[in-house]
Amino acid sequence: MANDISKIVLAYSGGLDTSVILKWLQETYKADVVAFIADLGQGEETAPAVGNAKKTGASAVYCEDLREEFVRDFVFPAMRANAIYEGTYLLGTSVARPLIAKAQIDVLRKEGADAVSHGATGKGNDQVRFELTYYALEPNVTVIAPWREWDLNSRTSLIAYAEKHGISTGGVTIEKPYSCDRNMLHLSFEGGVLEDPWAEAPEDMYLLTVDPRKAPDEPTYVEIDFEEGTPIAVDGDRLSPAALLEKLNTLGGANGVGRVDLVENRFVGMKSRGVYETPGGTILYAAHRAVESITMDREVMLIRDQFSPKIAQLIYNGFWYSPEMDAMMDFIKRSQEHVNGTARVRLYKGNCDIVGRRSPNSLYDEKISTFEADEGAYAQADAGAFIKLNALRLRVRKQMGLD
Repeated sequence: MANDISKIVLAYSGGLDTSVILKWLQETYKADVVAFIADLGQGEETAPAVGNAKKTGASAVYCEDLREEFVRDFVFPAMRANAIYEGTYLLGTSVARPLIAKAQIDVLRKEGADAVSHGATGKGNDQVRFELTYYALEPNVTVIAPWREWDLNSRTSLIAYAEKHGISTGGVTIEKPYSCDRNMLHLSFEGGVLEDPWAEAPEDMYLLTVDPRKAPDEPTYVEIDFEEGTPIAVDGDRLSPAALLEKLNTLGGANGVGRVDLVENRFVGMKSRGVYETPGGTILYAAHRAVESITMDREVMLIRDQFSPKIAQLIYNGFWYSPEMDAMMDFIKRSQEHVNGTARVRLYKGNCDIVGRRSPNSLYDEKISTFEADEGAYAQADAGAFIKLNALRLRVRKQMGLD
C-alpha cells in the first residue's frame, strides 16, 4: 500500500459497502478518511449517513445538498436529449455519478487530500463512471477502489465484516441483500432474488410506487409546461427543478407509474438484471416528447433521435465530461429553442398516457392536416408529382433488372 497517502475522500452513502470501506481504508492505509455525502434526494437517508460516518471514524464529514443542481444540470439535459439506455432505462443511477464525483473532487481540493475512493464493485458500471469523472477533472488524482483490492468478495462477507466491527449494514441483510441506489430521479434494485432473471420481483421491495393493480380507480390528470425543452411548471404552478420532479414523483408513485424490470448490458461486458422505479422521470419524458411532437422540425427531430441512443450510452458508460458529449449537447440545446408549450398527461394504474398538447410555437396546422375541406391550404394534386419524383430511382432500378 502507498505510504504517502495520509488523507482520503470517500464517496459515502451510509450503506453497507461504503460503511465497511470507510473502516477498511483506515485500517489498510493508516489514513484519515473524509466522508463525502451527496444529497441527491435520498431524503431521510442523509442524516443517519452523517451519524454513521462519524461513528465509524471519519475525520470529517461533508454532506452537500445537490438536489437542484442534479435535476437542473443533469436530469433535465438528459431528458431534453431523450436519452434512454437500450430503449428502457432512464439512467437514474448513471446520470448522478458524474455530479457526485465532481463534488467529491471539490472536497479533495478543499481538504488537500491525497486520494479519492468509492464503493463501486469491480464488476459494475459505477467504478467507470466515478473514475472517468475523477480523471477528467483532476488528471493526476490517486484513486482507491477497495473492491478491486480487498478479499471481501461478496455481500455475505461484507455483512460479516460489518457485524464484527459494529458497523451499520444500512438495512442490508442476508435475506434481503439488495443493492439499492436512490435519488430524486429513481430507486434501483439489484442482487438477491433479482439475480435470477426469471424470478418476479417481490412486491414488498418497491418503495416509490404503489402496485398498479391497487392504484386509484380514477385517473389523475396533470399538465406540465415547458420552456425551451425544460419543464418549468406543473398544473400552472411554477416550481424549481427539484420541487417539480418531487411533485411528479408523488403523482406518478401514487398511480403506480414508472416501474421497469430489465436486463441491461453493462459497460464492462456482462449482462445485469435491475428493477427501477422512476415515476416522475417517466412522466417528464413522455410529456417532453409530446411538446416536441408539435414544435420540432421533422429533420431536426430525426437528427436528435439519432443522437439520443449515443448520448444515453455516453451517460451510462461514464463519459459525461467528454468532448463528444459537449458537442452533441450543444446540438440538443439548439434543437430545443422552440420546444415551448404544455402537455396534458393521464396517469392510471401504471400507465402514463398523453391526452393533449399545445404550444404557441406549434407547427401543427389544422387547416392543412384536416380530413375535412381544407379551403385550398393544401393542393392534393401536388402529391402525385411528389410521389413520382421519389419513385424515380425505384423505377429505374426495376427497369434495369437490379431488384
